[in-house]
Amino acid sequence: MTQPIQPRAGILEIAPYQGGASAAAGVASPVKLSSNENPHGPPPAAVEAVRAAAAGLHRYPPTDHAALRAAIGAAHGVDPARVVCGVGSDEIIAFLCQAYAGPGAEVIHTEHGFSMYRISALASGATPVEVPERERTTDVDAILAAASERTRLVFVANPNNPTGTMIPEAEVARLAAGLPEQALLVLDGAYAEYVEGFDGGAALVEARSNVVMTRTFSKIYGLGGLRVGWGYGPDHVADVLNRVRGPFNLSTPALAAAEAAVTDTVFVDRCRRDNARLRALLAEGLAAHGVASDPSHANFVLARFADAEEARACDAFLKSEGLIVRPVAGYNLPECLRISVGDESACRRVVEAVGRFRARAA
Repeated sequence: MTQPIQPRAGILEIAPYQGGASAAAGVASPVKLSSNENPHGPPPAAVEAVRAAAAGLHRYPPTDHAALRAAIGAAHGVDPARVVCGVGSDEIIAFLCQAYAGPGAEVIHTEHGFSMYRISALASGATPVEVPERERTTDVDAILAAASERTRLVFVANPNNPTGTMIPEAEVARLAAGLPEQALLVLDGAYAEYVEGFDGGAALVEARSNVVMTRTFSKIYGLGGLRVGWGYGPDHVADVLNRVRGPFNLSTPALAAAEAAVTDTVFVDRCRRDNARLRALLAEGLAAHGVASDPSHANFVLARFADAEEARACDAFLKSEGLIVRPVAGYNLPECLRISVGDESACRRVVEAVGRFRARAA
């Protein structure tokens, strides 16, 4: 008998999101390099803020996020009134699809783009449109060619996940200028803090009415376990997103930790410098063993192997060594493994293990 209760069209097309693995069979304490987490952990001030907030857990959190928005505004030079906070930048992405997409609409993303773009588009009833990249890098011309009167949202991560590649700000501006008038360009800046002097697209948001920026506290700020993100856009977009946002979507400890973290510029600068040094160590070490990667602007390296079979074999070997990385076949990159930049010991262990794997296979 056919089940009479059915979800909306598109929901059953969603493959549930798979996070980075955290366990390896037979390994008691593996090194997790699968989720692009900050090996330094959260800023000490954020940990203290969570402890202080614990005494008030019986109270509802503020609905307007005013203190956090003010801190974000001061840290990033943006207007707090146009900042919208969410449960990670994932929730901002979902708000945008909920508010601007829907049945009959199209949502553009690139072929190696973050999987939540497709998931959120389908959840809203919209049609995701996958656009080719050029050598694992966003292709502005391909996006403009795919845009139509049905396009409502265009998602571009810069730097991109899982490739780590980045396009120049001039190319992003060209994309924004060339989109149909009914379409919003969404710049996902989850990894923007890893690029020295980069504003994640904030200046373009200020200059145009069709650009929105998303950011997260899960990466360089080390608050992945608390799930805090934010978006920044024109007044008309901020107003709409606040109409669909739940009133208590962020907890009191999360708000307190994020406010403390965003003000700790010393911590962020140290993490950025350390990441750049160890990312180079990791990429150069892999290259010495014949494993190529594109220049990464994030906190991971996308290691390219000869084919999907070699990538799978290397992933299995690394797991046997207690090193958990991220296969990215689901991102149309079956021949690649995404390797987070861990601490120095972890990076050196990965390089040494990949060297032994390739020597054994030779």
